[in-house]
Amino acid sequence: MSVSATMTGARVQASGETYHYKVIRQLTVMTVIWGVVGMLVGVFIAAQLAWPALNFDIPWLTYSRLRPLHTNAVIFAFGTTGLIATSFYVVQRTCQTPLFAPKLASFVFWGWQAVIVAAVITLPMGLSTTKEYAELEWPIDVLIAIVWVSYAIVFFGTVAKRRTPHIYVANWFYGGFILTIAVLHIVNSAALPVTLTKSYSVYAGVQDAMVQWWYGHNAVGFLLTTGFLGMMYYFVPKQADRPIYSYRLSIVHFWALIFTYMWAGPHHLHYTALPDWAQSVGMAFSIILLAPSWGGMINGIMTLSGAWHKLRTDPILKFLIVSLSFYGMSTFEGPMMSIKTVNALSHYTDWTVGHVHSGALGWVGFITIGSVYYLLPRLFGRTEMHSVRAIEAHFWIATIGVVLYIAAMWIAGVTQGLMWRATNPDGTLTYAFVESVKATYPYYYIRVLGGLLYLGGMVLMLWNTLMTIRAGKAIDAQVPRLDPAHA
Repeated sequence: MSVSATMTGARVQASGETYHYKVIRQLTVMTVIWGVVGMLVGVFIAAQLAWPALNFDIPWLTYSRLRPLHTNAVIFAFGTTGLIATSFYVVQRTCQTPLFAPKLASFVFWGWQAVIVAAVITLPMGLSTTKEYAELEWPIDVLIAIVWVSYAIVFFGTVAKRRTPHIYVANWFYGGFILTIAVLHIVNSAALPVTLTKSYSVYAGVQDAMVQWWYGHNAVGFLLTTGFLGMMYYFVPKQADRPIYSYRLSIVHFWALIFTYMWAGPHHLHYTALPDWAQSVGMAFSIILLAPSWGGMINGIMTLSGAWHKLRTDPILKFLIVSLSFYGMSTFEGPMMSIKTVNALSHYTDWTVGHVHSGALGWVGFITIGSVYYLLPRLFGRTEMHSVRAIEAHFWIATIGVVLYIAAMWIAGVTQGLMWRATNPDGTLTYAFVESVKATYPYYYIRVLGGLLYLGGMVLMLWNTLMTIRAGKAIDAQVPRLDPAHA
């Protein structure tokens, strides 16, 4: 029975219809594959920072070209494919109706994979707008917009034809993420094409920087946070077999988060040409963000009230709950780093890299991995994954990897910040820049080790996925039909 049916107390029986699982199966499997690819590129460029000769003097393998490939692969190939997969599953189950326009949903899958393949080809070639998280050139941007609008039609069309009297909160978060990312992408990617592979932003100077970080931080806020909170609000209660701790808090969490996040982007531009008042607005809203963020974290973790013992034996639940711990840590660290005096130390250092990866690997990665482990058996007619012990091993390997990675970057970043600002009594700099590089070098090796562990966990997940598919059979679950007398 779906979450919505459980909450309304409705009696259900089979309706004769089936949910559209084929596109979800395709998206879910590709989520795992792109996860391995994205982490592999990340480990390779981390190794390049420790051993620079690893670019082999080949332009396509230089850090400057592979770094945007890594971020796009993890955010848009792994993370967003997972979001589309889970949103298609959740919206059907909570609305108790098959997907609206299933052929359009299939187009969303193939179109999104085409976007990812285009990124894999063009970014190593050096074809880039150079705008962070928006590096893809204009023809690919047009395809992204078409695919995203199609995605919105499928999602909101399904919500519109729902058979349940209300819209479950997970769909609020998914819907907010879909609408906002469409606006962010279209506005920030506005450009004047010069050739098929080159364009120039319609914005200039500090206005371009402001629009870029309005987009960049809200890509974090609405894709890497709001979208994945949609996962949290469905899969945590389902895996724990408990109702969400506070449904009222989930609604307050939603509205507070989406109002506040939109204003926080200027904190990326402290001590730049951006007007000081705009920087201060970004800082103030970033600090306010702590409240709704922690409200959502507490709501998710407290859902386990009365069921904490399940963490001992359920590795999927471990992934989901520990992801919330990383979410809470990252959303404390982010507002702290937005404070101007703290930012004066942290900006341009590896502390920022550690912060980003505690969110990306710990929050986004873990919540996606846990959700995919929940989905796969249900999509392929199995009661559980091929190996539960492999899920347990994956959890501990990945957790150790994340901790090594972010701790190394925190220490390296604070070391860099302190060395860069240290001065002698006569006002001259105490350290040359190369001395700060030398001091942080050992931590780069630790980062490679942490990344290798995380990648190893993803490879183990891919094996477990393939074995589960091999032993299973593709199935489409029956859509329940509400008894009108009890709806």
